[in-house]
Amino acid sequence: MSTYVLIHGAWHGGWCWDRVVPLLEQHGHSVIAPDLPGHGDDKTPLHQVTLQAYADKVCEVVNAQAEPVILVGHSMGGMVITRAAEQCVSKISKLVYLAAILLGNEAPVPEDPEALIGPSMILSADQNFFTVKEDMIKPAFYGDCSNADIAWATSKLTPQPSNPMGQSATTVTTEENYGRIPRVYIECLKDRAITPAAQKTMYTNMPCEQVISMTTDHSPFLSDPEGLAEHLHRLRS
Repeated sequence: MSTYVLIHGAWHGGWCWDRVVPLLEQHGHSVIAPDLPGHGDDKTPLHQVTLQAYADKVCEVVNAQAEPVILVGHSMGGMVITRAAEQCVSKISKLVYLAAILLGNEAPVPEDPEALIGPSMILSADQNFFTVKEDMIKPAFYGDCSNADIAWATSKLTPQPSNPMGQSATTVTTEENYGRIPRVYIECLKDRAITPAAQKTMYTNMPCEQVISMTTDHSPFLSDPEGLAEHLHRLRS
């Protein structure tokens, strides 16, 4: 069986994988879902959080495992796993981008005028973090989720440090490191945070060995955890 490291996206924490972790473990896999700095239970001051700090945390977790891992990044977590993969390539067997930002060599994030997330963001007065307009949380993140799940997830969202959001195009990848790791993209066809069109642009510009489609919102770890876990299980090494 395989070891999976699951990396959350903006505003979220390792908690968002709570329903996927036991399903993968039932298949015999080992699963780690850490909090990135400034997220979940991690108390790193928001103004100190950078994209590099995220990548360093991921490499710390990955390097502690006995075998190369399947590294999964959701949404903003895509740019985190890309940078981490360039740093700790020998400990990663596969990269999985789940409705995620997939960029290389300073390519810009594709224009996504239909996405809800941009208009939903509120920058703090000190410019250290973003929050999300309360009435946009459901349509942007959790369109297919139950009201109970939305309430649970909303109660756990934390402010998103602004520094990493401005550093999304600063990772330079090389064929010798990042380029030698197989990539898989899982697109979410009802996504309104990163639209399917933008997802397709990214995985077309950065080709993957496999593209998997899920007919879900931006958060299949809540709206279809069984389906997501099964897709991830089939990617086992």
